[in-house]
Amino acid sequence: MLFSKNPTSIFLLLTLTFVLLLSFSININASDPTNSEDDSDDLEQLLALDEQEDQLPEDQDQESSSRFSEAEVLSKAQRIVLELNSDNSKRFIDENEFVLLLGYAPWCVRSAELMPQFAEAATSLKELGSPVLMAKLDAERYPKVASLLDIKGFPTLLLFVNGTSQAYTGGFSAEEIVIWARKKTGVPVIRINTVTEAEDFLKKHHMFMIGLFEKFEGSDYKAFIKAAMSDNEIQFAEASNIQVAKLLYPDIKATNFLGIVKSEPERYTAYDGTFEMENILQFLDYNKFPLVTKLTELNSVRVHSSPVKLQVYVFAKADDFKTLLEPLQDVARKFITKVMFIYIDIVDENLAKPFLTLFGLEESKNTLVTAFDNKGSSKYLLQSDSTPSNIEEFCSGLLHGSISTYFKSQPIPDNNNASVLAVVGKTFDDLVLNSPKNVLLEVYTPWCINCETTSKQIEKLAKHFKGLDSLIFAKIDASANEHPKLQVDDYPALFLYKAGDKDNPIKLSTKSGSKELAAFINKQVRPKDQAAKDEL
Repeated sequence: MLFSKNPTSIFLLLTLTFVLLLSFSININASDPTNSEDDSDDLEQLLALDEQEDQLPEDQDQESSSRFSEAEVLSKAQRIVLELNSDNSKRFIDENEFVLLLGYAPWCVRSAELMPQFAEAATSLKELGSPVLMAKLDAERYPKVASLLDIKGFPTLLLFVNGTSQAYTGGFSAEEIVIWARKKTGVPVIRINTVTEAEDFLKKHHMFMIGLFEKFEGSDYKAFIKAAMSDNEIQFAEASNIQVAKLLYPDIKATNFLGIVKSEPERYTAYDGTFEMENILQFLDYNKFPLVTKLTELNSVRVHSSPVKLQVYVFAKADDFKTLLEPLQDVARKFITKVMFIYIDIVDENLAKPFLTLFGLEESKNTLVTAFDNKGSSKYLLQSDSTPSNIEEFCSGLLHGSISTYFKSQPIPDNNNASVLAVVGKTFDDLVLNSPKNVLLEVYTPWCINCETTSKQIEKLAKHFKGLDSLIFAKIDASANEHPKLQVDDYPALFLYKAGDKDNPIKLSTKSGSKELAAFINKQVRPKDQAAKDEL
């Protein structure tokens, strides 16, 4: 798994990241981690445990909560992750059959978010008797080792099998890490034989696929096993006793049954397709997410890769969303497998701002509903109040193609006395495409290094051609305005929209000097007898 750096997150949470790493990381050099029990104990260490505050009595003060949390940390000494370094990395990986490695950097916020989940997974795998050993490497401190292990970004998870690595492709909660690791090391399905086993299984898994078979054989069962081995995220369970299976999925009525169970209002979904691996996996892809998924840094890749390409995003403050969640789930239930509903805390700049910037709404603080068609790369905005009924109508319109694609635009500017007219998304049609005059349009962005030089040229040319009524000079900020007929990949850009042929604008070279541009304009828009007399 690989994430890119996020400077804002890094700056805000740098101190927290270092505290997490320094508090729970112990660098240990061991001559042989496999020779003796004592040596093995020396290699064991605690790493960033999950939050304990939720288990505390509400009336305890912060200091007592802290002491309680520390005591819990110490009592869970089996949450063990080996800290690798330049001396022990190769030996440890080569001498052990299965090693799940986390490559991290101290400044990386996502690494800090993943570490508690990684540590909890290490504990669970140890308790389950898994042969997988967990390790971590500070890739910034040991860059040569990181390079040899093919760690190129942070965080990176790799599974080494007898010294050969494979990329991690699972989820990022502790449960998902455990599921993936067990599937890749020989335990794709958990067999449940008794009521007690079923009850224990329910306590440990919030989402799973249950298969009921009279006998663990035959083509249907083989397809089930193949799907379990191919899937990277969901725990598969199997049973042959219908009473045991009903503890996991109460509505089972016959054998050769498959169903997915989730810890949310839409808890049970039965599979009704043919028993083929591809069909079972497709069923999981369309049904594994909640009715409304909260987007996080760790699940963002999974969300965006969902086969449900029409995705509706609700941006709201956490308190406001609590009121909206239940009616929104009712709406989502009507569009299962057709529309994916995603919630983003609008206060979370790292998650919300990149999306809102696409709509020119990055300063918004109130509830907003947007949509993306990832299949066609189109975006939409609910322009009425974000009520459940309006959201439902919005979704219906998306499915029926009656909602117009959204193009962002700045407010309409005042162009009185301007030599170069400011064009925005809302005025592009009127000022450029529908204008009876020739329009020389400059397309720029505020962050463009060369745009300022081009802008000065255009200002100069606009003054020079001031008396030419058939020509308008204009400019548009492409970072804040969009139009379906304005597709620019490089800035600055200059286009001449000739009167009578606005569908085929002529692109001018921004490397040309003012005299060259003036000569070109003369040739294109002035009558021949006047153009020959006009020089800059």
